[in-house]
Amino acid sequence: MVPMRKTDKNQTLTLATPTMNGPLKGYEEFLLNLKARIRSAQVKATLSVNLELILLYWRIGRDILRHQKEKGWGAKVIDRLAVDLRHAFPEVQGFSSRNLKYMRAFSEAYPDEQFVQQVAAQIPWFHNCLLLDKIKDTVRREWYIRQTITNGWSRAVLVHQIETGLYQRQVRSAKTTNFPATLPPPQSDLVQQTVKDPYIFDFLSLSEEAQERDLERALVVKIKDFLLELGVGFAFMGNHVIWRLEGKISILISCLIIIAYAVWWPLI
Repeated sequence: MVPMRKTDKNQTLTLATPTMNGPLKGYEEFLLNLKARIRSAQVKATLSVNLELILLYWRIGRDILRHQKEKGWGAKVIDRLAVDLRHAFPEVQGFSSRNLKYMRAFSEAYPDEQFVQQVAAQIPWFHNCLLLDKIKDTVRREWYIRQTITNGWSRAVLVHQIETGLYQRQVRSAKTTNFPATLPPPQSDLVQQTVKDPYIFDFLSLSEEAQERDLERALVVKIKDFLLELGVGFAFMGNHVIWRLEGKISILISCLIIIAYAVWWPLI
């Protein structure tokens, strides 16, 4: 049976074209270059969302501080804000009372918005919360932020470096490095944790949908592999296929598999 595939937005099924055989001059280099560009774009997109999220948190913290100072709001206003914001945005987990207090502390620790945008917002929110908890000195905290970006540290590695006194050892031996104007490598722990940061998914209201999409992809891959093992007589036609009946009724089929079979009648 000839495999088939979808080729247009209406999920129309058409015959697949045969793949090109033989080596292509410069193809491998071209493919490697494309992969690098795609991964770089993925990192930029993730860091861009992370930047907007952390800037939002910083501005919320700044406004809470300003209103407490100018209007005499007490500490309990944060609990009230948490209730009202979670009522307005029930799908977003980032507006808990605890997290709002972190926003306030974050804004208080870094009053310069430009520093937040260029440095602090380059690492995930949980990294920033960790640094607020463990380091009170602003200079040391900034040093660890820059080192995290440079080396792509995960939270676990960052905790280890703080607890083993890396700052004191590096400063003592004068081995500090300047902050590079480059993106962390796509395979670094920092990028991987930023990509998987639940606050980013919640902020975009994509958490549940993204998980379902990942599950669907995984199931489709398993189904395709299973059909290949079965051999001749089975064809995976596609997922989310629209089946039209007499031009009037349309049925959305999540997964379409065609089984070809033959009936053998014995001769008597």
